[in-house]
Amino acid sequence: MVDQSKVHSMTAFARQSREDDWGSLQLELRSVNQRYLEPFFRLPEALRDLEPAFREALRTRLARGKVECHLRFEPTDISETLAVNHTRLVALAAALGEIREALPQVAMPDALSLLEHPGVLDAQGIDLDLVKAEATALFEAALDELIEARAREGDKLAVMIRERLAGVREQVAEVRRLMPTILERQRAQLLERLETVKAELDPQRLEAELVLLAQKADVDEELDRLEAHVSEVERQLGQKGPKGRRLDFLMQELNREANTLSSKSAVASTTRCAVELKVLIEQMREQIQNIE
Repeated sequence: MVDQSKVHSMTAFARQSREDDWGSLQLELRSVNQRYLEPFFRLPEALRDLEPAFREALRTRLARGKVECHLRFEPTDISETLAVNHTRLVALAAALGEIREALPQVAMPDALSLLEHPGVLDAQGIDLDLVKAEATALFEAALDELIEARAREGDKLAVMIRERLAGVREQVAEVRRLMPTILERQRAQLLERLETVKAELDPQRLEAELVLLAQKADVDEELDRLEAHVSEVERQLGQKGPKGRRLDFLMQELNREANTLSSKSAVASTTRCAVELKVLIEQMREQIQNIE
């Protein structure tokens, strides 16, 4: 049973194979990041009717990702003789007759196209029901392997993200440490510039200017929100089920606060912290694009 509280990547690969008297099966599953679940199947015609069950299994066990399923079936030499399934062919011909009658301008398929229609050709000397059962078991094993691979990759992503979160906390702490000194320095510089006109300046106006300067430089609210978003990201990493979209939203919020902090930076030290915050957030955002 897969731990649903773990972070799962959308990038993974799995391969399973089976050989028997009737031939061989090879099944591959590949998944990459995608906003929604997008399955794609390449199945041999003789096994095409397995697709709905495979699609439902993916829908049940995966939430996001582009998933490609490629199944190869190679019958043994004694099983390569093909015969026409007359029941399926008659039904297909009847359907084509109705189409021709309703839409006479539509071109009809040739004989080769008819043979390519699912179910028209049957392999002789082979139990397709048995092959389908083996293919289904193969798919289930490959899907288990794929999910385990996504979990292993997700563990690596979670470690990287938590390291960057610790970096964000360090930058926030550094800005908090610097702020009293920065505000005092700005106050002193303002008073120094106004020294020459101090006699002409209204004391109340001077105090108002100092208050306004402090308000413009105050980033406590941004720092508080950065810390709150970091805590929420850490909480989401431990939640059950898919979490990629929520984490992506939190990256947007972190980036918004970092931008605001940057715009309020009045000295080089806080500007450097704001730049480092943006770098850390962008690194997390790039990896979160791969999280289910």
